[in-house]
Amino acid sequence: MTVEETALPGVLHIQTDVYEDERGAFMETFHAERYAEAGIDATFVQDNVSRSEEGVLRGLHLQNPHPQGKLVYVLQGTVYDVVVDVRPSSNTFGEWMGTTLDAWSGQLYVPEGFAHGFVVTEGPALFAYKCTDVYDPNAELSVLWNDPDLDIEWPVDTPIVSGKDAAAPRLRDIDPDRLMLAESVQ
Repeated sequence: MTVEETALPGVLHIQTDVYEDERGAFMETFHAERYAEAGIDATFVQDNVSRSEEGVLRGLHLQNPHPQGKLVYVLQGTVYDVVVDVRPSSNTFGEWMGTTLDAWSGQLYVPEGFAHGFVVTEGPALFAYKCTDVYDPNAELSVLWNDPDLDIEWPVDTPIVSGKDAAAPRLRDIDPDRLMLAESVQ
């Protein structure tokens, strides 16, 4: 397993070891001790899987209170995964990074205090993620996926977006006190 830092502090790209032979391939998707040694000493309490058709964009999501760190990976298909720093006092506040993930390209660790989203570029896609806190519908918070201030370079021109995601506010329109809740756990 190799772990690479990204342009956003705390967001890590994890390349898991893949073992292949004439039968196929095998990889370990999580091992608490190895991940702790790599700097991801999170306690995961909920696992989720979503299925999305090609062109579907989900995000940009976060949760406050009860912020969630996420270990994300793809089981089938290909996605372009995006992470945005939404911690108001961070030097990288409002900056984003994106990477392509498929079933064998590794994982991304998204710490608390970041908004997360993805678009399916080859589908259907099965997207899996481990969370450090349970889902709380009363704590949901979203940032507009095409916020012009963020200027995210999504690889799909006209994605399929839920009504809720299409109506999300721009980052600058979210009360910084609401975002500070995520920052307080850092």
